[in-house]
Amino acid sequence: MVDMKQIDQEIRDFYQNPSAIVSENLIEAILYSVDGGGKRLRPALLLQLVEGFGIELRQAHYQVAAALEMIHTGSLIHDDLPAMDNDDYRRGRLTSHKQFDEATAILAGDSLFLDAFGLLTVADLPNQVLVELVQLLSLASGTFGMVGGQMLDMLGEGKELALQDLVKIHENKTGRLLAFPFHAAGIIAQQPSSVVGSLLQAGMLLGHAFQVRDDILDVTADFDQLGKTPQKDLAAEKATYPSLLGLEESKRVLEDSLDKAVAIFKDLEAHHGFNGEELYKTIESLRING
Repeated sequence: MVDMKQIDQEIRDFYQNPSAIVSENLIEAILYSVDGGGKRLRPALLLQLVEGFGIELRQAHYQVAAALEMIHTGSLIHDDLPAMDNDDYRRGRLTSHKQFDEATAILAGDSLFLDAFGLLTVADLPNQVLVELVQLLSLASGTFGMVGGQMLDMLGEGKELALQDLVKIHENKTGRLLAFPFHAAGIIAQQPSSVVGSLLQAGMLLGHAFQVRDDILDVTADFDQLGKTPQKDLAAEKATYPSLLGLEESKRVLEDSLDKAVAIFKDLEAHHGFNGEELYKTIESLRING
């Protein structure tokens, strides 16, 4: 069973080495955002997948999961900056640049992006596995993944985009980092390439579903439900799934993506001994009424 508290503890332990601390103020800002809550969806998926292959979870796996969460948290800090989405609230409280200042928020995000790889490389896993994980996380989060998608998202503001343009934005901005746990779990569990390919396909489906869900909630949920300002995409004139497809069709796309992901794991259960009990709970929680 995944211990969600240990994910956060690995991050805190990384930053609380007295002999290595350079700036207490920077660490305060980093941990403010780390401690801001959130579902820890990405690290939870990674750990549930590793466990699903019959591997007993140990510290090394939690360190990989924590590194992933550090990248995600850093991206939220930067995403909320005035030059980006310009939001005052995240996870129900002031964003980093509002709690501290803009320069501190930028540096806290920078630290989380870079420090994630420092934590990842001390995980007690085979060297070849670590090298592959470093490469995968870099590709998922940097120029060829999340950051590249963020650039496309900014360039698309105020423009009429086709559905394929929107899909490309979110495959990278959101999807690649959400697919990382699936690909990484296959590498950690040393599964054959055919299984890793199936995992990656399921991860991209979940990433797609997550973004469609986020777009739906942006127009249907309130501040208390979101923990951030609702209808931000509408105000920024961003293309979203509801704006292009309508609300009901967007809900159908969400359900279809989740159903296809579940079907992949049912096949892995039938032919590769995978146990998806805990994973299915997480997938079901992504349904609008989940």
